[in-house]
Amino acid sequence: MDILNALVALLNFVVIPATSYGAQLALGALGVTLIYGILRFSNFAHGDTMAFGTGMVILFTWWFQSMGIHFGPLPTALLALPFGIALTAGLVLATDKTVYQFYRRQKAAPVILVIVSMGVMFVMNGITRFIIGVDEIRFADGGRFLVNANDFKKSTGLAEGLAFKSTQALTIVTAVVVVALLFWFLNKTRTGKSMRAYSDNEDLALLSGINPERVVKVTWIIAAGLATIAGTLYGLDKSFKAFNYFQLLLPIFASAIVGGLGSPIGAIAGGFLIAFSEVGFTYAWKKVATYVLPDSLAPDGLAQLLSTDYKFAVSFAILIVVLLFKPTGLFKGKAV
Repeated sequence: MDILNALVALLNFVVIPATSYGAQLALGALGVTLIYGILRFSNFAHGDTMAFGTGMVILFTWWFQSMGIHFGPLPTALLALPFGIALTAGLVLATDKTVYQFYRRQKAAPVILVIVSMGVMFVMNGITRFIIGVDEIRFADGGRFLVNANDFKKSTGLAEGLAFKSTQALTIVTAVVVVALLFWFLNKTRTGKSMRAYSDNEDLALLSGINPERVVKVTWIIAAGLATIAGTLYGLDKSFKAFNYFQLLLPIFASAIVGGLGSPIGAIAGGFLIAFSEVGFTYAWKKVATYVLPDSLAPDGLAQLLSTDYKFAVSFAILIVVLLFKPTGLFKGKAV
């Protein structure tokens, strides 16, 4: 029974949260790697794009709820998601038209575009805070748990209860569907193939008759969709606060770089690697160790490698190691 209790505790506090968090990071990193692979610069405004998109979803969620519109056991935010994506896509397209297009036509160096994206980041952050405020917002409704800890204890007779939140299940399922649709789009559609060709060799793609402005617009729209979905899932699973998405930029970039910038598969792998590393290093392993070790070897303290306050330090450390020893990432993307 102790082994089963240890397994349940591991699932409850490490595997399920890290899988959900990894799916959110993977979706965010996909947007970053798409922009880098096609538009050839690191978009530092991606975290605040997530914040803006989630803020729009929250506003539409509140509007639907005020009219008595709900989605049954699922969060009402899912109904608001298409509207949030549309507004976010409009914002990033307008930003590209008024800001990035000028530097693209000037053939500016990627480092210039990175600095420009930092300026866009601060402006977008201010817009989001002005519209939605700075307070923490919880907007998840519908069913809260798929598996309730107390019910699990009663049905199994174990000391540990397994809790599986509906938002965690929704995150995992949505991520799988979105990733499958994205890979289908990039590999099977004419527009997706044009984007891949443009990413591989811009000059050859132009000679082949590919419209670069159309590729740019589609790239921004997809990136906006990925950012809004990732941000909304993160907000549903935890809570929404605009500044949190600014902080989330580090693990998202770490995921993209560790996997290999420009590699969609690498972004997914990097997201889960960063998530499991953060959760694993900051989890207090005492409970699991107490179940599996003899009393004489059981730890007296929490057996926690790092405080949760330092979880982003794990992402930073992994990022530094990868940049030093394997700058192309696990899946040999473009060197940083």
